[in-house]
Amino acid sequence: MLSWCWPATVTAADSANGGDSPGNRPVTELPGVGAQVAARLKALGLERELDLLFHLPLRYEDRTRITPMNRVRPNTTVQVQGRIVHQEIRQARSRMLLATLADDSGQVVLRFFRFFPSQLRQLREGARVRCFGEARFGPNGFELAHPQVVSLGRDGGPPLPESLTPVYPTTQGLGQANLARLVGLAVERLRQGLVRLDDPLPADDEVMGLTNALLTIHAPGPNEDLAALVDGHHPAVQRLAVEELLAHHLALSRLNRARARQRAPRLEDGKGLGRRLLEGLPFKPTAAQDRVIREILEDLAGNRPMRRLLQGDVGSGKTLVAAAALVVAAASGRQAAIVAPTEILAEQHFRTLSAWLEPLGLETVWLAGKVKGKARRQALEALAGSAAIAIGTHALFQEGVVFRDLGLIVVDEQHRFGVHQRLALTAKGQRGRILPHQLVMTATPIPRTLAMTAYAGLDVSVIDELPPGRKPVTTVAASQSRRDQVIERLRAALAEGRQAYWVCPLIEESDLLQAEAAETRAAELTRSLAGIRVGLVHGRMKPADKQQVMDDFSAGRIRLLVATTVIEVGVDVPNAGLMMIENAERLGLSQLHQLRGRVGRGSDQAACVLLYRPPLGDMARARLEVMRETTDGFVIAEKDLELRGPGEVLGTRQTGMLRFRIADLGRDADLLEPVRALAERLDTSAQTLIIERWLGQAEQFVDV
Repeated sequence: MLSWCWPATVTAADSANGGDSPGNRPVTELPGVGAQVAARLKALGLERELDLLFHLPLRYEDRTRITPMNRVRPNTTVQVQGRIVHQEIRQARSRMLLATLADDSGQVVLRFFRFFPSQLRQLREGARVRCFGEARFGPNGFELAHPQVVSLGRDGGPPLPESLTPVYPTTQGLGQANLARLVGLAVERLRQGLVRLDDPLPADDEVMGLTNALLTIHAPGPNEDLAALVDGHHPAVQRLAVEELLAHHLALSRLNRARARQRAPRLEDGKGLGRRLLEGLPFKPTAAQDRVIREILEDLAGNRPMRRLLQGDVGSGKTLVAAAALVVAAASGRQAAIVAPTEILAEQHFRTLSAWLEPLGLETVWLAGKVKGKARRQALEALAGSAAIAIGTHALFQEGVVFRDLGLIVVDEQHRFGVHQRLALTAKGQRGRILPHQLVMTATPIPRTLAMTAYAGLDVSVIDELPPGRKPVTTVAASQSRRDQVIERLRAALAEGRQAYWVCPLIEESDLLQAEAAETRAAELTRSLAGIRVGLVHGRMKPADKQQVMDDFSAGRIRLLVATTVIEVGVDVPNAGLMMIENAERLGLSQLHQLRGRVGRGSDQAACVLLYRPPLGDMARARLEVMRETTDGFVIAEKDLELRGPGEVLGTRQTGMLRFRIADLGRDADLLEPVRALAERLDTSAQTLIIERWLGQAEQFVDV
């Protein structure tokens, strides 16, 4: 374990290197980077030479040595070299190219299922070539399928590299070879001293220097611990992780100081609307809901912008908490907006909140993409005038939407919105230095480690109690081979008056993914369950058609709803007590938990069947086991973090949160305390250097 101990004060002047060229040269100045390549690099977050240096490999290939053919072993990646002694085109279901490569010790077969005339010439009999690929045992001995081939020619070909070959994460349209070339150019300039990176952390016997760490990661020697490099435990990776964690910690500290200077309108309920809201409910809020409402009302009564994250498991009652906050804003004469990521969820909110708020004399306005023409003009006029509450989708962010006086923003399932969208809505309520309060909600519990760091700029409230009478959903896993038995049990349940969901991950058939399509399954279940009305809903349907199906299901006219994961959030039908999820092995724990949360909302015992297609991989098996063992969303979130890491748990679209390129909050949790201690010893110039290196302009978006 690294000690990560440093002197009392660390300054940028303590750098081990100079800083004349700190890596800020744009990638467009590198040879071979035109507008198209630059755009693809930008999609990976690579805009500066420095970004290329911090773009870490996914894995490594050992091309430093040649393996004699008599030492090739199955299921290993090898590099072999020799002469082509035979070539043929064999006709099977389709044409394939076979070439036999021999050296003094033996031979292997090169097999190509797709080939070009240039490959026929390259692999002609007598040609000397070097091949890299995975060895497998075939009908004629060891084979390499579609290996990478280099012609050696009379000069013996290119020399073997002295270091392992990195393989980088890339994107469509940007080949691995081209990306590796560009990273290699930046690494070579670093090696030659043409790029000099200030190292804000002082030299230490146990802590690797920044330049040395980067060179080790991009060009490791054959004897380096590859497993440690890939899984992030190598000292070189840990050195970068420390600095990245430092950057985020420092940025959040600056943000919190800036927030202390911001102001917001004081929102207080002098009219007693909140009390009337709760008295009019047909149920009593839980103690957890009462506690969270008090925390939020205390924030709203202050003159600093509330930035609070509300976590609550599926079915815990976050909507009521949001309603209490909306009422306070309206009672203060301000407006409030609640925005949801899908029209299904937004419309669910509109119906629920309208029923609660309109009896209090509060005008609610609905705005989504499907609201057109006269209805849209009326909605916009109301928002600019008398309306108290706006409910909708991302349409609320758009230009042309003007609020009279927006004092509170509630964002549901906030991880589905990009930072620029949230900035746009915040700007609609900004009056000089006065900003609206903001409440962000998620039904995906965030593990404590992530909440402490990724959401460190937010206050956190947790609804850790479900309404009384709710029973845990019984969950079982079953192979697809037992689907007929599942259908028979489903038939019996539907005959008793129950309703059910059948979820398929795709809309159309796909041989590649072998996943069941919702359209096909709906037709099959309609035939199998004669007399039962089966509905179908998926994301490509017209909004009106989708809503009609959901209305019919909510009213009980449709007994079985076949759907894609579009029903993951926002669907609340208490009579629906059965959930079947096909190809459950393809879904993550968070998504499985969200889908299961659509049932068990009534007082009857509910059940969830996870249908999987064997054989199961280790991770898929572990996910299904977790789902069978617990219904606690926070336990599931922690397990999800263990299995997938923070990047997947937090989601790729959560651009408003801290996102990490190298650090892993699960793996590097033990670095958090040393990082906080180190941050206190850095002078202002060292802090600025670290933040700009890792975050650039992204610092302004943290905690938006």
